[in-house]
Amino acid sequence: MTDTSVNRVQARISELRKLIEYHNHRYYVLDDPEITDPEYDQLFQELVELEEKYPQFADPDSPSRKVGGEQTSAFAPRSHTIPMYGLENSFSIEEVQAFINRIRKQHHDTEPEFWVEPKLDGLAVEVIYENKAFAAASTRGDGLVGEDISNNIRTIKNLPLKLVSTHNMPDYLEVRGEIIMRRNDFEKLNALKMEKNEKVFANPRNAAAGSVRQLNPSVTASRPLLFFAYGIGTANFRDGFRWTEQSMISHDLKQLGLPVVPQGTICADIHEIQNYYEKQLSQRQDYPFDIDGLVIKVNAISMQQHLGFTARSPRWAVAFKFPASQEVTRLKDIHIQVGRTGVLTPVALLDPVNVGGVMVARATLHNENEIRVKDLKIGDMVVVQRAGDVIPEVVRPLKEKRTGQEREFVFPEICPSCGTRVAKLKNEVAWRCVNASCPAKLEQGLIHFASKKGLDIDGLGKKWINILINKSLVKRITDVFRLKRDDLLSLDRMGEKSAENLINAISASGQNVTLDRLINALGIRHVGEQTSKVLARKYHSLDKLAQVHEQELQNIQDIGPEMASAIAEFFRNQDNIELLAELKALGVWPEQQQEHLIAAQLEGKKFLFTGGLANMTRDEAKSRVEEAGGKVVNSISRNVDYVVVGDKPGSKLQKARNLNLEIIDEQGLLNLLE
Repeated sequence: MTDTSVNRVQARISELRKLIEYHNHRYYVLDDPEITDPEYDQLFQELVELEEKYPQFADPDSPSRKVGGEQTSAFAPRSHTIPMYGLENSFSIEEVQAFINRIRKQHHDTEPEFWVEPKLDGLAVEVIYENKAFAAASTRGDGLVGEDISNNIRTIKNLPLKLVSTHNMPDYLEVRGEIIMRRNDFEKLNALKMEKNEKVFANPRNAAAGSVRQLNPSVTASRPLLFFAYGIGTANFRDGFRWTEQSMISHDLKQLGLPVVPQGTICADIHEIQNYYEKQLSQRQDYPFDIDGLVIKVNAISMQQHLGFTARSPRWAVAFKFPASQEVTRLKDIHIQVGRTGVLTPVALLDPVNVGGVMVARATLHNENEIRVKDLKIGDMVVVQRAGDVIPEVVRPLKEKRTGQEREFVFPEICPSCGTRVAKLKNEVAWRCVNASCPAKLEQGLIHFASKKGLDIDGLGKKWINILINKSLVKRITDVFRLKRDDLLSLDRMGEKSAENLINAISASGQNVTLDRLINALGIRHVGEQTSKVLARKYHSLDKLAQVHEQELQNIQDIGPEMASAIAEFFRNQDNIELLAELKALGVWPEQQQEHLIAAQLEGKKFLFTGGLANMTRDEAKSRVEEAGGKVVNSISRNVDYVVVGDKPGSKLQKARNLNLEIIDEQGLLNLLE
């Protein structure tokens, strides 16, 4: 293999890691995925295969070795004493058999028995009890560090704040479980939100996750949430007692007064597992909450401990997923939706149908090719499912039910929003509107521009953006910075105080914008928050970045050909050139960043955090390290340069000592950053 080919492979691996991290953030943190589960799985599988084929490019921080679900700055970080990883998925009985065979091989053909239970579709959390009393709770996060949600979790009605005394009573207990919402409670909650003209939740899982991650615990307390325990982390008994089987853990957690996942059972072999699977699948809709498969665990704790973990999941457990729920409904029409980059996305408008407990009336069709390949016609009876039990998807038409009244969908040649002729970019299947003034592009682009990851314009949300565009007060992104107080006062429901606050927020955002935030706000395809920071640190000004050649961009770590092409194309586009010139003239332009000596000192250095910091949040610390040229990682390895230890550090501290890594406290970090 030539050096050029190897470089291309390395660039593609870096690009895939960046894309997957971006989509992980959209899914786990923002609860707003941009791509379907199958599309994500395709990217993930490509990365796994390339990393296996080219082990010289292995990276312990690759998303292929992570669980997903990073922390947000709203909650303090909390470390897990034992990794709280997700499970590998199996979709067939043959894959489950392969899992069993791997265990037999490692245990000299021993016939293990298994604890099998329904897999609840909710939010995984850890609840800690000390001396029988509730002490703390956290989300799973990345498997090593989660978010401290103690104040919210303690409001859940069926979660005991004090455990029942039993013969085997641990002094310290980490209980792991799932927070869910029943389907009927979910429907009532959404009905209430609709009455208030608030955004509804897509499904019960999102409702549970959104309810738990409220900044105001009283909001969480008002939501009908339930907790079900399925296992433990660390458990300390005064008399040295130890649980020896998973089934014993489930039994004893129930004795302690904790609700446990219902209908768990011991299965001796693959045949009993299959019978249990078929029974649970047939009874799936009888549960008042969503289940999306089974969890199969080796029952013997000693065997679990011997098998251990991979970098992202336990070797002693697997999820056996149910097939996606499918229903039949009518494809009433196909509507074209225009995104912020101008992509025209066809959306199926369906007769509403209940699919796995969720009413589905719309489903993305992605692009014109999908409509052609699936041979979909308006008026067809179609099979609909929720891919991964989350995202609605039109699977296929029922051609045998066609009456002759169905009609072909003709993809528009002009943008439905602005009337501009659409075009295809090289090597793309998507049609795009290339009009920079397209109202639909403008709305979506401005929502992104003003978002917290962009210029963070407080008070400028989707509602006001839509009104400003419809009233022709904003025709380009830059018009936001030309708004006057009287312009805002002319709008319905805009009071003097609100107008003044919004004008001040817009002004402050423009004056205080940093280079990385402005790059991210511009909405360059494939470029997210992390890549924006890399580009800002590399080039120090937008003027310099705009002149960079595509080939040079590909030489930057984690930027591959696809991303480099998108960046270069953005700065070549005449509309974008004019946009940047206007922003500069308006003063929405960060001063050229000087390359401090500190950047040379920390460039390429890897930092890992464990425990809480006293003087800044984890996100603030991460930003400061990255601004200084360093990188923050989640997985401990010999490649870590500094382990920053805060209050109540987790198991990473001992691992760092075992690896003889350099350990510093918060003051040590501040000294490096001075």
